[in-house]
Amino acid sequence: MAIRSLKTGQFSRSALVGNPVIMPGSYESIATVTVGSGGSSSISFTSIPGTFSHLQIRATARSTYNGTGDGYKILFNNIGGTSYAYHILIGNGSTASTANNTSASFFLGGDLPAATETSGIFGSTVIDILDYANTNKYKTTRALSGDDRNGSGSVRFISSLFMSTNAITRIDISSFNNGNFAQYSSFALYGVN
Repeated sequence: MAIRSLKTGQFSRSALVGNPVIMPGSYESIATVTVGSGGSSSISFTSIPGTFSHLQIRATARSTYNGTGDGYKILFNNIGGTSYAYHILIGNGSTASTANNTSASFFLGGDLPAATETSGIFGSTVIDILDYANTNKYKTTRALSGDDRNGSGSVRFISSLFMSTNAITRIDISSFNNGNFAQYSSFALYGVN
């Protein structure tokens, strides 16, 4: 809830007296892709401008993978190899679990329902890509994803590292289990100032 200062008129996210005003950054839409009939094996954002501080991906998706659960496999600048590391915290309402990989060939971007799960259920994911255009450091990301599979869903928090100093100009998203993204899956890329 935003709180407006009576003295300055500025909005703040803090209710504590004396705290500085925290103004949210502005978001600018770069591109949006909605999957049509027949599905899509991958989504790509190319020619990403380097004019923002950070990037954010917002996805609502479902996989056609014929199994239980799927995930996002994400490449930056079409670079694979062992260029990624990640940590995952998973909660399903009764237990918590963790996983990690220090030399992955992709960034694991979250969880999404698969074809064998309740029809019409889509998972939601928000991925922040920090300092994506900075050529003096590796890039870090954080992702929060979740879905309700009629009481058996989960929430995942993923922190990742892209071990490259190159500015990110391309993002490719595909299914972890080589399924397609189902019709009506939607991916939006935003620049954050």
